[in-house]
Amino acid sequence: MPVTPDVLHACQGGVSWITLNRPEVMNAVTWEQRERIIGLLGSASEDPAVRAVVLTATGRGFCAGADLRASPTAGDRLPGDVARMIRLGAQRLIGAVLDCEKPVIAAVNGAAAGIGAHLAFACDLVLAAEDARFTEVFVRRGLVPDGGGAYLLPRLIGPQRTKELMFFGDALPAHDAERLGLVNRVVPADALEETARTWANRLAAGPTRALALTKQLVNASLDTDRATSFAAEAAAQELTMTTRDAAEGVAAFRERRRPRFEGR
Repeated sequence: MPVTPDVLHACQGGVSWITLNRPEVMNAVTWEQRERIIGLLGSASEDPAVRAVVLTATGRGFCAGADLRASPTAGDRLPGDVARMIRLGAQRLIGAVLDCEKPVIAAVNGAAAGIGAHLAFACDLVLAAEDARFTEVFVRRGLVPDGGGAYLLPRLIGPQRTKELMFFGDALPAHDAERLGLVNRVVPADALEETARTWANRLAAGPTRALALTKQLVNASLDTDRATSFAAEAAAQELTMTTRDAAEGVAAFRERRRPRFEGR
């Protein structure tokens, strides 16, 4: 019997589709899955044929967090083991999404808890099915949020809202997540894939290098002062003006037509 992959992957029309595929455990993520996703995001950055990424899942859950059943028990750990595990696992995964040079869309089809919620929030755009839920589950386990949660959420919704979610660990319905600014759009479950496809295709038809630099500028702006941000903006525009897509964009404006971007 062939083994079904835990992570499905397909490239269609310039879009890399990465799909978590352990529906029987609500897509709780294993070390092997993390490494696969990190590798695929890295490949998307390097491959000029890939111009956008969609991250989604099969079944009723987007990602129920880390698969704790695969973790060593407390008695087997040495000092430093947990910090190393977080640094090389969850934090590398979130960093791979943030650092991907192509825009990444999360299509959240169901429950997203713990690292699963942070995986979605690290994406550039977040689409959610109406029945999706986001849960900062760590407090229920007596743990602090990991996987970049305390870095991501305050930058998205501010410290007070972040503390409310992390202190209580209540499930946040999709529409409330949209209201807070954690989700771009909530759609019926049966429209999620098509909406993600439409958005991804629009991104894949865009000026890929300009989008990559725009993502870089916006993400970096949250950690830099005005002078540094302004300097980075000027340098990025200098780079962008050398691309074929910039020349095409100017030509299309002058000729009063739609631009035909190549991603170069």
